[in-house]
Amino acid sequence: MYAQLQDRTAIVWGGAGDIGSTTAETFAEAGATVYLAGRTEASLKAKAAEVGAAGYGVVDVLDEDAVVAFVERVVAETGSLDISFNVADRGDIQGQALLEISAADYTQPVVRGIAGSFHTARAAARQMVAQGRGVILALDSGSARGSAPGMGGTSAADGALDALVRDLAAEAGPSGVRVVGIWTAGITETFTAEKFERTLGTRLPEEALEGIKENLDGMRMTKRSPRLGEVADTATFLASDSAGAITGTWLNVSSGMYPS
Repeated sequence: MYAQLQDRTAIVWGGAGDIGSTTAETFAEAGATVYLAGRTEASLKAKAAEVGAAGYGVVDVLDEDAVVAFVERVVAETGSLDISFNVADRGDIQGQALLEISAADYTQPVVRGIAGSFHTARAAARQMVAQGRGVILALDSGSARGSAPGMGGTSAADGALDALVRDLAAEAGPSGVRVVGIWTAGITETFTAEKFERTLGTRLPEEALEGIKENLDGMRMTKRSPRLGEVADTATFLASDSAGAITGTWLNVSSGMYPS
């Protein structure tokens, strides 16, 4: 890890999850003071200790008042907010054809995803604009640029977030705030039978799960799926001064699953 984040304060929203906690740990290793936010105190407390976070907060990103209060707490404790990365769960429901899925299930990741992203990004941007610096990071699967059957509302949710990143970058850029996204899809080391059951509504046998992983690997240009550490390293680079003036765009860490 060459990117450095000394004297930076970061909030990782959804910080107890696989991507959030791995990135938080990488931020901390690069020198940042890291706070985790999420909905479950037990998992947040455990992950905060595991990754070396300075603190955590029980925050639902759909509750804008709670988001703003947590940003204010972090700034009061550290003096600034320099990095905000939202990887909070959107409630994507997949595995059903569009001809069969309900409107509620289709729109859930769109509504939850864009509301949560808007709350966290705006609260962070207001602080960053006032201090004249900062980086807001976002993550989705990139499926707005190319999708597959059974994706539910994921592509629509990704498209909305893509637009938010571009629009916020245009508004906040003149104040020294960068807004950048990461596309990544199918990080197979995070796949578990329990996660697929929550997303698909059915529990897969172990051999079926392994088959999905192998199939995803085969779809890549590089014939392997992206890894958690690679996503975390990319986020750390983008949050650092090494990224220069990169803003208003998306970096593809999907090993070629979707076009850039």
